Amino acid sequence: MAYSIQDKMEWTLIFIVEFAKKHGLTTKQAFNYLSRFKGIDFVDRHYDYVHTQSFVSMVDDITEYCHRKGGAIA
Repeated sequence: MAYSIQDKMEWTLIFIVEFAKKHGLTTKQAFNYLSRFKGIDFVDRHYDYVHTQSFVSMVDDITEYCHRKGGAIA
């Protein structure tokens, strides 16, 4: 199924905000971290799955994914 860019952007923005809250980061810091360690890329490539999961679950999963890619947040 094709998703609109607007839907993906809205979900991704909320995800970034939730990631920032959990890890005590600003939204900009969270975006930069997720970009650097391929979290945003993962969300984009697997949107059909990630948007069906809870934000809490996805924040935990993407945190672990980024950590495996070299990120310091665990």
